[in-house]
Amino acid sequence: MSKDARKGVVRVKSWKEFKQLAIKFQPEAIAYNIEQSVPARELTSLRLIIPAGDAYYVFLDFPEDDRLRETGIPLHRDKYGNRYISDDDVVNFVRKELKREDLPLYSYWTI
Repeated sequence: MSKDARKGVVRVKSWKEFKQLAIKFQPEAIAYNIEQSVPARELTSLRLIIPAGDAYYVFLDFPEDDRLRETGIPLHRDKYGNRYISDDDVVNFVRKELKREDLPLYSYWTI
């Protein structure tokens, strides 16, 4: 089976690879999830998902200092010191990187 004929969930290991897949597949939309641990000041991460054919390509980015390690998206702090990622920062970053200002990005929650 070729790399492009995968089915199910495919973990993408780098932003560069995820970006290449997004350019190749030209998805109609990308889903994302901002995941926070308890307490939030300890860990905030980003999950990006491209639905493409029979597969979902998933990329995870984790904090390093005051930014996400791969994408460089900044982490903010609320008045209680909890770190968070802004939805606007995610949407603006992905659209700019993919040069698709009209690309829909949808946030989802996991339970």
